[in-house]
Amino acid sequence: MKITGLSKVLVAEGYSSTEINHHSSKTNTSIMKSLYLFIVITILTTCMSCQNSNPSNQSNNQNDSSNAMPADTAMLAAAYDQYKEESITKKRFKHADLEPLLHKLTANPQFKLHRLGQSVQKRNIYQLEYGSGPKKVMLWSQMHGDESTATMALLDIFNFLAGQDDGFDTVRNLIRENTHLYFIPMLNPDGAEIFNRRNAMAIDINRDARSGTTPEGKILIEAAKTVQPEYGFNLHDQQPYYSAGYSKTPATISFLAPAYNYERDTNEVRADAMRLIVGMNQLLQHYIPNGVAKYDDTHEPRGFGDNFQKWGARTVLIESGGYPNDPEKQFIRKLNFFIILNGLIDIATDNYKNYSAEDYMSIPENTSKHHDLLIRNLTYQSDTLQYKTDLGINQNQYTLDKGNYYVRGIVADVGDLLESAGYEELDADGLTMTPGKVYEETFETIQDISADHAWDLIQQGYYAVRLENMPEERAHNLPLLVLNEANPPGGGMHLGMAANFFLSKGSRLQYAVINGYLIDLNNKTEREFKQYVR
Repeated sequence: MKITGLSKVLVAEGYSSTEINHHSSKTNTSIMKSLYLFIVITILTTCMSCQNSNPSNQSNNQNDSSNAMPADTAMLAAAYDQYKEESITKKRFKHADLEPLLHKLTANPQFKLHRLGQSVQKRNIYQLEYGSGPKKVMLWSQMHGDESTATMALLDIFNFLAGQDDGFDTVRNLIRENTHLYFIPMLNPDGAEIFNRRNAMAIDINRDARSGTTPEGKILIEAAKTVQPEYGFNLHDQQPYYSAGYSKTPATISFLAPAYNYERDTNEVRADAMRLIVGMNQLLQHYIPNGVAKYDDTHEPRGFGDNFQKWGARTVLIESGGYPNDPEKQFIRKLNFFIILNGLIDIATDNYKNYSAEDYMSIPENTSKHHDLLIRNLTYQSDTLQYKTDLGINQNQYTLDKGNYYVRGIVADVGDLLESAGYEELDADGLTMTPGKVYEETFETIQDISADHAWDLIQQGYYAVRLENMPEERAHNLPLLVLNEANPPGGGMHLGMAANFFLSKGSRLQYAVINGYLIDLNNKTEREFKQYVR
């Protein structure tokens, strides 16, 4: 049976278009949701059974993804909206925020929580179990402490799996009866404490699968030996500066079916991981068209993903990248919820087997082509030189307390950047780079500088002010640099220099670039500045 869409399935089962439209609306009752999901899953599992019993169908499906059941996007969206963990809204959170949420789940008899061991700094590392099915799936997140997007999504999935009598029980029963899930959220709690990639021994845990030097690495190795999973989800974040292939679209999600040897051979285990990824990619195209890439598959013998694949687990690497106006990665968190939950459904039903591994090859590769700010056709002029060029600026983030951070903008690239892209772009044709000034007077406290005063100073060509007294709270939201102990950082065109300058047309200033923020001097607008008194 060829399934070309959910509506056609319902029509085939005798539902009218009116019933389908009513069923798809946000006012669905719990009964209608249950009926809807029951029909979809019944048809899906029936199709899987028929195809699995027909060897010729299995052979054909290796090169054709058209027989796969499409994801139920309406169900996924409704589930996320209902079960998002509201206590976590920023990507910088700590083990102390996670631990009580895990213990809370133990009130539900469907979950089992185990303490696998402790980190270098004696923080507990847990494994959460769900389901009693034959297919073992292991999912681990935040082995790099500053890569928290998937951990947020796992908390949302835990809430979903803990729910009942809401119209989603058919999905839960399907997952619970066909899979046995082993979640290890926040494998690197010490790194998460300071939002740092490496653990407290300064070792990259994802390069410790071979030697097992770190306690965190040992815990994951032992968990894999004990569980012997058939499927693995290796959940990470990547820099927001990757593009999807040679397009100008950011790689919001990147995948990898890791290679288990240097030759990058593809056995059936790795091919199945590719099929899972093809299904996830098809789902993501509804939300981030052309915004999916695949990671470089050079074999890393120390990496956990490569070794899980070698150990026989169909392993999928998910990397959460960047998306416009999503600094806390809350939209990307939602995408993680969608693809992980739907991936579990595909595993439970064997639907992933209907995707073609060859379609994985058509996913574009990551390319490092993005910047926070890209200024094109900027004129630079000195006493001896005048030329026009492009300028790429990135804002590096530095962690503060309470989930906050500040940025420092630097020049990341200079030259012909035609193929590059920016989350924010400006065509500066006709504009000349002009140095900024430091205000001559010193303010006593930061409270003496109002937002309006700061705006007036910027319009006069000032990018920084001095402060006599260092405030207790050094984070601030002023568009200016505020200096107490530090010398003025200046700014210029060379790589690594601070991104502080003005753009002028003739004698009139048109734009300011201060700490990597682009400010239109002809259009005063409210925006957030992540600044820090230096």
